[in-house]
Amino acid sequence: MTGRHLSYEVVDVFTDRAFAGNPLAVVLDADDLSTAQLQSIAREFNLSETSFPMKTDEAGADYRLRIFTPAQELPFAGHPSVGAADVLLRLGRIASGRIVQSCGAGLLSLDVTPAAVTLSGGEPSWGEPLAAEGLLAAVGLDAADLAGVPRKASCGLEFTFLPVVPAALARVDVDLRAVAAYGGAGVSVFAWDGASARARVFAAGAGVPEDPATGSAGVALGVYLVVSGLVAADGETSYDILQGVEMGRPSLLRCAVSACAGKPVETRVSGSTVPVARGEISVPAGA
Repeated sequence: MTGRHLSYEVVDVFTDRAFAGNPLAVVLDADDLSTAQLQSIAREFNLSETSFPMKTDEAGADYRLRIFTPAQELPFAGHPSVGAADVLLRLGRIASGRIVQSCGAGLLSLDVTPAAVTLSGGEPSWGEPLAAEGLLAAVGLDAADLAGVPRKASCGLEFTFLPVVPAALARVDVDLRAVAAYGGAGVSVFAWDGASARARVFAAGAGVPEDPATGSAGVALGVYLVVSGLVAADGETSYDILQGVEMGRPSLLRCAVSACAGKPVETRVSGSTVPVARGEISVPAGA
C-alpha cells in the first residue's frame, strides 16, 4: 500500500457474537481530513455507518465523533457511538467509566465498560399523531396490521414510528422512495408486547435501505412509548428491542426511558460490541 493510510477496525454492535448485530467501521486519526474525504471512506466501506473519533473540539468532551452513512453525515447515531467507544477503550485511548462524546447532537454521555457501552440520547422531541394509511402503504401493509397511532419522535435523530401486529413484521415490503418522503432518518416498523419490542428500521432518508440495529431509533422509541401512554408517565421504564432478525443479523438493544408527568425527559441505550476485523485504508485524494 502506497501513500498515507489510516488504521481502522470493523466491529459488530448490539450483539455478543460476531457476524450478528450491526457492523461498523471505526476509522482512527482522521482529524485533518475534509468532509468529502470522510464521505469517500464511508462509501468505500459501504456499511450503514462509519465513525471517525477525533480530538475533542468542545470543552467538557473527551473526544469528537463524526458519523457517516454511505450517502451523508449524521448528527448522531447509536451503534456508531457505542462501537467507537468500545474501540477507543480497547486501544487505551479512553478509560472505563463515564465519558462525554461531542457530536452534531451536542454533548452526550456514555458509560463505558469492557462488557457494554451505555449511551444517553439527546433532547427528546415528538410530533402529533400521523395518518396511518400512507405509512402502511409505504411498507406494504394494510389497516388490519395497525396496532396503534403512528407519530414522529427523536432523541437527536428523528424517526417515524409505525406500530403493527407482530405477524406483520415478516410481511413488510418497503417502497424506499415513499419511506424517504416522510423525512427524518427513516421509519421504524415495530411490534410492542407491553414490555419489549420487535422492530425493523428502514433508514432510506439516510441512504440505508434497512438497518439491523439502530440505537438512535431505540431511544426515540422510548419517547414514542411515553407520549403514547404505553409506559409509565413517571419514573423509569426499561425495555429491550430485538431488531435485524429478518436480515439474518439479530441484534439486542437494551433501552430505558425516564418520564415526568407524561413527558419523556431522558433516554439511554446499552449494548455489547464484538471486534471482527482490522486493517488500514488509504486516504482519498483531497477535495
